[in-house]
Amino acid sequence: MTGATGDRRRGVPAATYRLQIHAGFPLQDAAEVAGYLADLGVTHAYSSPLLRSAEGSNHGYDTVDHAHIDEARGGRDGFDRFVAALHEAGLGLVLDLVPNHMGVADAAAAPWWWDVLQHGRDSVHAAAFDIDWDFGGGKVRLPVLGSAEDVEKLEVTSGAAGADGAAELRYYDNRFPIAPGTGEGTPQEVHARQHYELVDWRRADSDLNYRRFFAINTLAGLRVEDPAIFDATHELVLQLVRDGAVDGLRIDHPDGLADPKGYLDRLAEASGNRWTVVEKILEPGEDLPEGWATAGTTGYDALTEVDQVLVDPAGEAALTALDTELAGGAVDYAELVHDCKREVTDGILGSEVARLVRVIGELPGVDQKQQTEALAELLATFGVYRSYLPDGREHLDATVAAVRDRRPDLVKAVDALHPVLAQAGTEAATRFEQTSGPVMAKGVEDSAYYRWARFVALNEVGGDPAQFGSTVEEFHAAQRRRAELRPQSMTTLSTHDTKRSEDVRARLAVLAEQPTEWAQLVRQLLARHPLADRPLAHLVWQNLVGAWPLSRERAHAYVEKAAREAGTSTTWTAPDETFEGQLHALVDAAFDDEATHGAIEDVVARIAPFGWSNSLSQKLLQLTMPGVPDVYQGTELWDFSLVDPDNRRPVDYAERRRLLAALDGGEVPGVDASGAAKLLVVSRVLRARRDHPEWFAGYEPVAVSGSAADHVIAFDRGGVVPVATRLPLALAGEGWGDTALQLPNGPWRDLLTGERFVSDVAGVAADLLLARLPVALLVRD
Repeated sequence: MTGATGDRRRGVPAATYRLQIHAGFPLQDAAEVAGYLADLGVTHAYSSPLLRSAEGSNHGYDTVDHAHIDEARGGRDGFDRFVAALHEAGLGLVLDLVPNHMGVADAAAAPWWWDVLQHGRDSVHAAAFDIDWDFGGGKVRLPVLGSAEDVEKLEVTSGAAGADGAAELRYYDNRFPIAPGTGEGTPQEVHARQHYELVDWRRADSDLNYRRFFAINTLAGLRVEDPAIFDATHELVLQLVRDGAVDGLRIDHPDGLADPKGYLDRLAEASGNRWTVVEKILEPGEDLPEGWATAGTTGYDALTEVDQVLVDPAGEAALTALDTELAGGAVDYAELVHDCKREVTDGILGSEVARLVRVIGELPGVDQKQQTEALAELLATFGVYRSYLPDGREHLDATVAAVRDRRPDLVKAVDALHPVLAQAGTEAATRFEQTSGPVMAKGVEDSAYYRWARFVALNEVGGDPAQFGSTVEEFHAAQRRRAELRPQSMTTLSTHDTKRSEDVRARLAVLAEQPTEWAQLVRQLLARHPLADRPLAHLVWQNLVGAWPLSRERAHAYVEKAAREAGTSTTWTAPDETFEGQLHALVDAAFDDEATHGAIEDVVARIAPFGWSNSLSQKLLQLTMPGVPDVYQGTELWDFSLVDPDNRRPVDYAERRRLLAALDGGEVPGVDASGAAKLLVVSRVLRARRDHPEWFAGYEPVAVSGSAADHVIAFDRGGVVPVATRLPLALAGEGWGDTALQLPNGPWRDLLTGERFVSDVAGVAADLLLARLPVALLVRD
């Protein structure tokens, strides 16, 4: 490898390609696509977590041992082969890292957790976990029993978890250690002597005494703010960085950490300031704290900016009217979010709120009930995921003011809590910050987004469904700000966590251009296939149309998850079989009812070509806007995926290699179902970014004149001018007319088609420039 290639690997990526590594696509398979990724034009592969994780994990965010590469994902041999293949292709590696928590579903598979359960507070690993020992009477509460009576089903058996094959306590397939000298007597007597207590799973909502990732009992929070815990959990990864195997880092869920800034400072020092991005969800208008040692976020903020500019604000009134009709009244989204978040504080995260109350202790003149209610209201009203005191103090102050107005009965409690929660670095303030993020995520992303079906294309991570579209001027302003503040931040359109893939959202955006026609079809479908939960039915029809054609199995899996996440008619913990039967019958009708199937086929046939146009535009914008663009696996072609696990299906790399070879052979594709046009856009932009980084050093909007000027987004990055079409349905009826781009005089060449254009005093006519594709990538010829 040349020194120049090595330096490029260790620097800021020109572009990344996200790979989901799992047993079905291990590191050995990933090594086989390294050459293809280089041909595509990225400079770095971007891998999902690779450390040893829970058995059967398909995502890797449940690390059980930080000292090993996961064997099911290929092990160290597979990792070395993968890195060697990347280096041979001139590529680097960005690795996803999970510092906030580790998997504890199988205690026997997680050595640290096993040791804590066996030895309690005296365990050498007790400080690694965020456990409130005093609340549990010196025991870790584990919510695994089907009922309290199930303690009678415990068994003591010889085991193989320890080196000496020591006896274990078992509950069905669950294995737990036995502390030295406590193994005599009945299983119940043995259980009573342990440093843990097995309890009814329902008590997780109120009585847990260890911090979790969100409300997942099998993911226990880690205390990486402790330097010793940081060192132990990062030793292998940092060695891989020093060895040149890992060139950049993606940090999962920094909002769970006690001190994200301190963590990033320590990581930057230990990694030699490698390019690092954080999975931080910014609310619209929010920025990262200035002092963070990070290049930026993983790109959900960029996703929102691109999505919004391709949505027609004119469609809002008709779709709102439809939503009001289906919901039986106008939906106040802010109120819906508040109520969903209160369900979280009062339900699945009740243990976290209770721990906050314990940490804060008694407040003068405020009883515990008032304190709990006030904390829940503050968490439910908090306008962003969290603060990072002293950064973000304004969000806490605004939340306090809002709760005082909303709940006069809580003024005394809120005023007493305010100075406590405002003291940066205290346990009370820190735990409030660590809790507000999960409340937001579970209340909004995993609840409100499934309940408000006005226009699901906007119900995306990092977005604001209440904001219906944006202007070209707003897009340009956002990109200038991005170029100024975080020019090396990641940008994305699809991830393993998005609610819908980019191409589903692009197709659904067309509905905002014909909302009246859509509303008429929805009413017909609801009349033919009634469902008591009409907003959920609307959500289902939108997603089926957005992802069509899809298999019956995929459709059924999606609607079941969506309905249970919404929690309005059925839930994960108490499924309503009658309702779910009706819901699945609705899905079957999409395939089996001739009229319904025909209606779906017809609407998809009408809007799909305009969806393709939107897809090409959004991809061009994302790949050329300021930042480091990521391509999620497989999305270089059309990808009509729904929420996980649907968006983690196998990728056909042989087909992508074949199509890319055809493009490189001179074939200029049409915009059709093959998706080759998208592959053309992706490969040509990525290669330009790799080979000519100087072309992407600035940002200036390009003026557009004429009758259809509002249908063009164009900007000069300092050497290359991307041109994208927006609102293509309306454009089809109006035509380009006299629309022209006001480019500097002289010859220009489109890197996508190879065609040449000359700009004069009138500019370049849009109808000529965009005759073959709805997008162009211009350079001086």
